[in-house]
Amino acid sequence: MVEDRRLGDLIAYIILTIGVAIVAFPVWLTFVASTWDAATIINGQLPLYPGPHFFENYYRVLFVGTSSTTREPVATMMFNSFVMAMTIAIGKIIISVLSAYAIVYYRFPFRMAAFWIIFVTLMLPVEVRIFPTFKIVSDLGMLDTYQGLAVPLIASATGTLLFRQFFLTIPDELLEASKIDGAGPFKFFKDTMLPLSITTIAALFVIQFIYGWNQYLWPLLIATKDSMLTIVIGIKKMIVTSDALTEWQLAMATAMLAMLPPVFVVIVMQRLFVKGLVETEK
Repeated sequence: MVEDRRLGDLIAYIILTIGVAIVAFPVWLTFVASTWDAATIINGQLPLYPGPHFFENYYRVLFVGTSSTTREPVATMMFNSFVMAMTIAIGKIIISVLSAYAIVYYRFPFRMAAFWIIFVTLMLPVEVRIFPTFKIVSDLGMLDTYQGLAVPLIASATGTLLFRQFFLTIPDELLEASKIDGAGPFKFFKDTMLPLSITTIAALFVIQFIYGWNQYLWPLLIATKDSMLTIVIGIKKMIVTSDALTEWQLAMATAMLAMLPPVFVVIVMQRLFVKGLVETEK
């Protein structure tokens, strides 16, 4: 039995190693390409080890920019993406947790109808309602602003559903005990529900931060100035029609920088993220 178990573990590790290699190899190639010059990449002579232009390429994209495609440095684009992703993630969490709390713990007419109306909006993502949303943002003068980038994407039926299902698992005795102690609705929410919701909040934050960071279509419409470009749009602008004109080493360096914040968020919040998604007994 011991030998069989060791053999099973060995097979599992081999499969995992192969899977990691398949996923990591394109990322490694991207990093390697970001450390060489354009001629090496265009000629198809890219080696599998880093080149001598690491600091030069990354300094240029971060603080200088690429003169042929975007005039703004990538540091500005990363800041724009960060503000957008943080605003979307925090805004979605606040709206979702408050709406779910109201649906579960308040008794008002058409309570379930309101929930189902929120739920149905899952079938209406921003890509479906892109024209009316853009028209409203334009009429409000929010083009080329952080408000225009983030506010239309804040509402989240997914977050409301997630928090509602979690709140339904909370024993009614907690609510009764809070009432006996003289706690009002807000105090019960702040002192009891929020601490119990930390793992769910963390899971939703990770998902929504990555969602906001990777947005492409909406920032493409809203950001008409180079100073308001997000990093995803910046990568697209660096890749021009003709391969000979594309500064691939700078595009690859930008792609590597674009991966860092989402990866950092996932690593830092990994434990809370996994608990928030799979833990059933709160």
